[in-house]
Amino acid sequence: MKKYLEKLKTKWEIKSDFQMVIVFIVFAITGSSSVKLANPLLNFLGIQPEMNPWIRIPLRILIVLPVYQIMLLVIGTAFGQFRFFFKLQKRWLRIGNKKTPNDLSKDFGVGKN
Repeated sequence: MKKYLEKLKTKWEIKSDFQMVIVFIVFAITGSSSVKLANPLLNFLGIQPEMNPWIRIPLRILIVLPVYQIMLLVIGTAFGQFRFFFKLQKRWLRIGNKKTPNDLSKDFGVGKN
C-alpha cells in the first residue's frame, strides 16, 4: 500500500504526506457534499424519485458531475490546494478529449511496470 501511495504522490506531484492527507480529505468532503446537494437540485429541476430510473439516473449523473467539479475547486481552495485541483481538472478534461486507447494508456500508466 505504501508503494502505491508513493507512486501516487509522484504522479500527482505531491510534496508531503500532509498534503496527501489534505487532498484525500478534500475528495471525501466533495464527494459526499455533491451527492447531498444533488437531491435539492434535482427537485428544483423537476426530476422526482418516482420518475423512470432509466431517465432519472443518467440525469442525476449529468447533474452531479459538474456540481462535483465546481465543488472540488471551491473546497480545494478552502483547504489551500487550488493549484493541485485545478491542474487535476485540466488533466481530466484533456483525457476526455483523447482519441485513441493508446493515448489514454499513457495517462493512466497502463502497460508500465
